[in-house]
Amino acid sequence: MADATRERCVLVLQGGGALGAYQAGVFEALAGNGYSPDWVAGISIGAVNAALIAGNPPERRVRNLRAFWEQASSRIPFPSPFADGWGRRLFNEAAAASVALTGIPGFFTPRTTPPWLALPGSPDSISLYDTSPLRETLLELVDFDLINSGKVRFSVGAVNVLNGNFAYFDNRDRLIEPEHIMASGALPPGFPPVMVDGEPYWDGGIVSNTPLQFVLDERAREADRHDSARAQAARDPVLVFQVDLFSARGMMPRSLAESAQREKDIRFSSRTRLNTDMQKRIEALEAAAARLAEKLPPEFAQDEDMATLTAHAQDGPVTILHLINRGEDYETQSKDYEFSRMTVQGHWDNGRRDVERSFASPRWKNRQRPQRGIVTLDLA
Repeated sequence: MADATRERCVLVLQGGGALGAYQAGVFEALAGNGYSPDWVAGISIGAVNAALIAGNPPERRVRNLRAFWEQASSRIPFPSPFADGWGRRLFNEAAAASVALTGIPGFFTPRTTPPWLALPGSPDSISLYDTSPLRETLLELVDFDLINSGKVRFSVGAVNVLNGNFAYFDNRDRLIEPEHIMASGALPPGFPPVMVDGEPYWDGGIVSNTPLQFVLDERAREADRHDSARAQAARDPVLVFQVDLFSARGMMPRSLAESAQREKDIRFSSRTRLNTDMQKRIEALEAAAARLAEKLPPEFAQDEDMATLTAHAQDGPVTILHLINRGEDYETQSKDYEFSRMTVQGHWDNGRRDVERSFASPRWKNRQRPQRGIVTLDLA
């Protein structure tokens, strides 16, 4: 690196249930290579992992991530007799069925009263599971005083059930509590909405399954501030590790089960290329407006339209390392709620290996920080 200026490190974590163990493996490898996030943003299971990272000192982060995922996978700790193929697929389907029937330790449990027999409007009537165990787990493994200290910026996304608006709960704006993380992961109809400030919230993945656009928008907003410290920070070089749990790319389905899986992959995969391409177009227009302003006669300096076009300050350069959990042949549409120990450990190992593969790439080793704009790398 010719430029000694430190890049601000941002960790962006997508939702995806049991697949979230991949993010834990990614973080273990990042921490092992000396990367410590300045900002963690997550949705759904990404919000849980984000809390475990931001809510622990560096020396306890990996340990508490592992504690959560070992507890979540403790219902089926024994391995499959089949490594892959149809035998492994049947094992995974049976493990997912077990989760559906019995729940996940420290996460959620089935309701004793079926929804169709419960009092209309009650949590029992609009969800299949009780997520109160997750609250106890978060209180045990996450230091909320540390999150609220602001040492690491923390943002999680959820959607308001009543108005459909997307919202981010950010430790710069509010006191973060377990309910904010639970709201971000309250995916219906499995989980009930979670009340925050008297309003019910569901899983943010219903609207957008990745916080990348929020991170980019927040940087642009802060660059426009007159507060010199935040505005300057928004112009510093940024390195984003975006960790996705569903791949937008895939094969043509060969069965009804594969069709269901492919539909879920497409629905919940991030729109990274869409977001970054749109951001590049905006930056090109801003640069063109600035060049045009320099060419115009002085009398246009006070023109309102020109002032609007040139009002936005230039954001700092962004490098995005995109890490994507690729599916296995034996997985089906139940992969996001298949919590067997063997599968969870496999996701974890894949995340760690993808980081190591990316860091070994010549494109990473020889990269130059951009002077402006966005560069996206997918090296795994």
